[in-house]
Amino acid sequence: MRRLASLTFKQLRALEAVERTGSISRAAEELGLTAPAVHSQLKALDATFGCAMLSREGAGPFVATPEGRVLLQAHEKADAGFRLALRRIDALQTGLAGTVVLGVVSTGKYFAPGIVARLRKSCPEIEVLLQVGNRDTIISALQDGALDLAIMGRPPRDPPLQAISLGDHPHVLIAPPDHPLAHAPRITPEDVLKETILMREPGSGTRILATRFLDRIGEGKTYERSEMGTNETIKQAVIAGLGLALISYHTVVEELRSGRLVTLDLPGLPIVRHWFLLHPEDAPLSGAARTVWEFIAAEKDSFLPRWPPA
Repeated sequence: MRRLASLTFKQLRALEAVERTGSISRAAEELGLTAPAVHSQLKALDATFGCAMLSREGAGPFVATPEGRVLLQAHEKADAGFRLALRRIDALQTGLAGTVVLGVVSTGKYFAPGIVARLRKSCPEIEVLLQVGNRDTIISALQDGALDLAIMGRPPRDPPLQAISLGDHPHVLIAPPDHPLAHAPRITPEDVLKETILMREPGSGTRILATRFLDRIGEGKTYERSEMGTNETIKQAVIAGLGLALISYHTVVEELRSGRLVTLDLPGLPIVRHWFLLHPEDAPLSGAARTVWEFIAAEKDSFLPRWPPA
């Protein structure tokens, strides 16, 4: 350990330069030092390890001894490691590297991986960690400072947030294709309220939206409902004929395209809300988080399924 404490980068650079050029004078010129200064660095190395690091026959060039070659190999690896560290530090300082935690409400998990994939191609040294949960979960994580950024619907009042709109977020009423209402020339609120309505769990933004819509069209009338914890479960339940659901269009794109589900026309539908990109105002963005923010803001709705569908 004492020998390591005595070792310096100047000594290693002097050794490398002399071994490569074969000459103390040429190495000194390259390093911007005097020949005696380079000679002193080499003598200090020899003293540290108790052996010669270079040898020379007559007026020939200096060459590394076996001990010198071992030290030069270690220096080469260390130099490569430090160069990599410098590049990574530069990347961190310019926002091109780092880790960013992106919270996404569960409805957004259908398109959020696409955002991460685009980011990975554009900024491969930025690691984006996705945290998925319902609206209440994501709001709680924002309040706790556990997220750098979030994508969700209507921004909450607490904590104070900076928000930008990314694009439309339509919600549609879905049914299986063989449902009687799928072929009805006209659908009334009463028709819908006679059906079992499949709902997300408390704390879900989709549940809040659906409840408000059904209360409005039903003017406070009661209706049968069944609660389910995920959009996937709701979709499969509707396909199986267990009820109807008001759900994000972005969660049922593939099922609508394949004909496994259909949308029902009703006055006031689709309900169009917006997706927002958020970050807490009182938490300054890291360089990497700023890069992700600007990337998603520039992409806007390009990663969202088109509405109305082509």
